[in-house]
Amino acid sequence: MKPSSAPRKLSRVKARNAALLNQLATPGLGSLMARRWIAGSGQLFLSLSGFGLIMAWFGEEMVQFYGQINGSVPVHPIGKYLAAGAMVFSVAWLWALVTSFSLLREASQVSLESLERFAAGQVKSTEAQIVLALLTLPEWKRTGDVIARTFAFKDFPAAMEFTNAVASLAEQAQHHPDIDVRWNKVTLALTTHSAGGLTEKDFELARQIEKLP
Repeated sequence: MKPSSAPRKLSRVKARNAALLNQLATPGLGSLMARRWIAGSGQLFLSLSGFGLIMAWFGEEMVQFYGQINGSVPVHPIGKYLAAGAMVFSVAWLWALVTSFSLLREASQVSLESLERFAAGQVKSTEAQIVLALLTLPEWKRTGDVIARTFAFKDFPAAMEFTNAVASLAEQAQHHPDIDVRWNKVTLALTTHSAGGLTEKDFELARQIEKLP
């Protein structure tokens, strides 16, 4: 897959680390770490160019200094290297600062969205919401406050492979179904105990399970 300049969702920790790397280490490195390829490459190029100009000034300064001691090098102004280097590096730093603010803002929005989705998953669904959700899951059957489905496979290893895949999905969603394995058959039952019934978390996990091969 080719690198893309499109923003990707970041955790607050990654966004903070990227911002610190941008502002306290080398402008552009944090942006690249956050997969902001175009901005990061531009910032890194400018920061290295600015550093190179500053080092050129330092080198010329040392040549003049030792040349004056020996009396073999005439004195001439070289401050233009320092001024140009400082200006270019400042542009890189300010550009990286803008990117850092963008990353932190995006991470805050992602955290808020995650919190909202989590809160929504804790609210017990209404009867109308349950009926509509079950229309998208025709193989799942409702018994009271539980939805369930039995999956059949060719043999026990295939059933266990499916069970492990479900366990991985459940762990990511932090929502765990009741699982009953009977040789080549796996029965899954979903409900949200903390909400006292069915919630959107149950139906969302069921939809993800349906997409498993």
